[in-house]
Amino acid sequence: MKTYGVIMAGGGGTRFWPLSRQARPKQLLNLSGKDLMVNEAIGRLSGIVEQNDIFIVTNETQAAKMLKVTKGLVKRNHVLAEPSARNTAACIGYAAMEILKKYGDGIMVITPSDAYIKNEEEFTRVLGLAVETAEKKDALVTVGITPTFAATGYGYIKFQKSGDDALKVLEFKEKPDEATARAYVSSGEYAWNSGMFIWKASTILRQFERFLPDVYADLQKIGDAMGTDAEYNVIDKVYPEITSISIDYGIMEKASDVYVVPGEFGWNDVGSFDMLGALHEQDANGNISIGEHIDVDSKNCITYSSGRLVTTIGLDNVVVVETEDAVLVCDKNRVQDVKKIVEQLKKNRKIELL
Repeated sequence: MKTYGVIMAGGGGTRFWPLSRQARPKQLLNLSGKDLMVNEAIGRLSGIVEQNDIFIVTNETQAAKMLKVTKGLVKRNHVLAEPSARNTAACIGYAAMEILKKYGDGIMVITPSDAYIKNEEEFTRVLGLAVETAEKKDALVTVGITPTFAATGYGYIKFQKSGDDALKVLEFKEKPDEATARAYVSSGEYAWNSGMFIWKASTILRQFERFLPDVYADLQKIGDAMGTDAEYNVIDKVYPEITSISIDYGIMEKASDVYVVPGEFGWNDVGSFDMLGALHEQDANGNISIGEHIDVDSKNCITYSSGRLVTTIGLDNVVVVETEDAVLVCDKNRVQDVKKIVEQLKKNRKIELL
């Protein structure tokens, strides 16, 4: 059975403001110093999927730039534009319907556009096991990350221990407190939820029909119009009305035939500035500097310069980010609150800075 890659690339990445903007979100940034995050995601999937069979689902406001930066890597008609952001269930359902209606059933390998993978060879091996499981068992499969510490910022997947590569999922858990996270890790019965999914297009659409019938009805309207002159008009009309719900909450937590393939391949979701340590080396004082930077006596800091020289003296545990039109200075322990700045900008109608 043919394997298709689907990269979810419609997020706003507000915790990476001022680098990330509505028209240039995190997935369109080069945070590693090698390539844009979305292009790195394409390259990784090419180890398990033919490049011509890779799709990207992005937001309509980002589509033009996405087409430009992925030119020669992904077919133009494989960049699917959502008229509005409706969470991961709609994104995945749209891609599944597109594939089934226009190309025929196959295995979908769905990944975020903005994660970092250190060991790509092992990543490819784990995805291969997941694809094999999805095809043989006709089941829903996810990739779990073997925990390396008691993380409170990730969801967890509880699985049934066995000697198999693919383990039966018993339960999905929300982000825990620190004591609960320690218990999860010490039990050896949990994996981090990576947000990667593998299944047949036909299988996930059946699950939509069962667990999210209203969403499925809207997807069916879009599917019926695919390949006709009315296709894009129907998408523009129907898509904004789709219920906004995550695939995890809408389907994965309710379905019974779900498996997880745990993996260890240096995964990091790079969700905020403090995660840049996964992509860049620290100096002797624990500092990470990207761009032109001169420092005196600072430690455990992250400095990102987009062009101008940034100088720091005696800082501790601070993030400094410089762009052409804005500067962020933030306690490293509060990087999750950067999105609150974006909310304030919206409230103050600073549209040019969003």
